[in-house]
Amino acid sequence: MYLGIDLGTSAIKAVLIDATGKVRATASHALAVSNPQPRWSEQDPHAWWTAAQAAIEQVLAGAGREGISPRQIAGIGLSGQMHGATVLDKADRVLRPAILWNDGRCDAQCREIESWPGFQEITGNLAMPGFTAPKLLWLREHEPAVFERIAKVLLPKDYLRLGLTGEYATDVSDAAGTLWLNVAERRWSKRMLEATGLSLDAMPTVYEGNAVTGYLSQALADRWGMQRVPVAAGGGDNAAGAVGVGIVRHKQAMLSLGTSGVYFAVSDGYLARPEQAVHSFCHALPGTWHLMSVMLSAASCLDFTAGLSGYGSVATMLADAEQAGMRHDGPVFLPYLSGERTPHNDVHACGAFTGLRADTSRTDLANATLEGVGLGLLDGIEAVDAAGLHADDITVIGGGSRSAYWTQMLADIIGRPLTLRAGGEVGAALGAARLAHLAAEPGATLADVCEMPEVTAVCQPNLSRHAYYREHRQPKFRALYSQLAGVYRVEGAV
Repeated sequence: MYLGIDLGTSAIKAVLIDATGKVRATASHALAVSNPQPRWSEQDPHAWWTAAQAAIEQVLAGAGREGISPRQIAGIGLSGQMHGATVLDKADRVLRPAILWNDGRCDAQCREIESWPGFQEITGNLAMPGFTAPKLLWLREHEPAVFERIAKVLLPKDYLRLGLTGEYATDVSDAAGTLWLNVAERRWSKRMLEATGLSLDAMPTVYEGNAVTGYLSQALADRWGMQRVPVAAGGGDNAAGAVGVGIVRHKQAMLSLGTSGVYFAVSDGYLARPEQAVHSFCHALPGTWHLMSVMLSAASCLDFTAGLSGYGSVATMLADAEQAGMRHDGPVFLPYLSGERTPHNDVHACGAFTGLRADTSRTDLANATLEGVGLGLLDGIEAVDAAGLHADDITVIGGGSRSAYWTQMLADIIGRPLTLRAGGEVGAALGAARLAHLAAEPGATLADVCEMPEVTAVCQPNLSRHAYYREHRQPKFRALYSQLAGVYRVEGAV
C-alpha cells in the first residue's frame, strides 16, 4: 500500500492505493485562508500539520474498516500547493503565517527581479507575485526583523515533510516555482538566491520526485502503527496531479479545473515562453519538464457568481444554466477575480460582467461565467502552443470536471477532445502515492505505476460552436481585457 498526501489551499487530502494503483481509501480535512489585507493570502503552517495528521488518521481508519493494516503501507508521497513561503528560524519555529500562491502583494518586488541581468535565462519564467522569491524580497523590505531570523525557507508540502521525517527536502517540480531554481539544470541557482539575500544553506535539498528524501519518524510510526517507511520527494500539486492521471510523457496534456485553472503539457526537453507568462517547470519525474499556463480563478469563479446571484449552490447554478442555455448576445465575464497570470501577468486585473441589459437574468450571468473561464483557459492553451508544445487530446481533472455541461462547453471553446478518466478528482494525492510507489520499489517502472486510468467519458468539440466562440466571443473577450486593463492599473496604484 502507498499513501499520498496533497496539501491544497482549501483542504488536505489523503489517498491510499494498493500495488495495482487501485484507490482503497480517501480522506480530507478542510483548511481556512486568511486575507488580512487586500491582495494578501496567508495560512498558518501549524494548521497544515494538524490537518495532515487528521487526514492521515482518517484514511488509516477507513482502510482499517476494509481490513487493511497500517503496516501494509510501504511508502508515503507528498504533493501540495506551490510557491508558498514558509519561513522558519534555527529551531524550526514558524516565524509568520505562510504567504500563499495567490497572494498579490509583491508586484514591486517582481519588477525588481525582472531587472536583474540574466534572470529569465536562469529561471525560464517571468517574476510573478505568486512565486516565492518576490515574497522573500517583500519580507526583507517590510518585515526585516522576520527576514533576519530566517534559517530555512520551505514550500508548503515540505513543511509537512519536516514534520513527518525531520528532513529539509523538496522536489524539482515544486522548486521550479520559486524563481530560485535553474530549471534547465534542475538545481538551485546560487546567483538567484544571493540576489534575494539568501544562501544555499536556507534551502532544502532538491530531489527528483520519485526519490527517497527520508523516513517516517519512529514516534509517528509507533503512533500510527506503521513501519518507518520512506517518504518520497513528491511533486507540486500540478505535477503530482499529472502523475496521478498518467500525464508523464512528451506531448501528453491535462486541464485542471480547481480553485485555479491550469493547463499542463509534458515535454522531454526544456522549453520556455516567459513573454506570455507561460510557466516553464521541471516535471516530478527525471528527464521531463512541462509548460503550464495558469489562471488564478477558475472554478472559484463559479462560487463567486453563485453567491452573487443568490443561488444556494454551484450545483443548482449549473443545472439552471444548462436548462436555460447560452444566449448568443449574452453578457461577457472576465474571470480575473485575483489578478491573472497567463497570458497577462497582471496583478491588478479584476473581474467584470459587461454587456448587461434590462432582461439579463442570473442564468445569463452563470453561463457568462462558465464561458469566461473557458476563454481564459483558451488564452493559456494557445500560449503553450506558441512555445512549441501542442497536444491534440487533453485529459480533464479537478472538481470542475464533474459538470458534463461545463466540460462540453470547454471542449467547444478549446476545439479539442477533452477526456475524463477515473480518479481525476483525487489526482494530486493519487500522484503523490504513485511517486511513493516508485520511490519505495526501485524496480518499479512508469509503465507499471503511471499508466493512464480508464476513460470514463470523452467530450468531442462541436465544430460549429467552436467557430462561434473563435469568431465572436474570443475577440470580444480579449478586447474587453485590453480596454479595461488601464483602469485596473490606475485603481491598483491608488
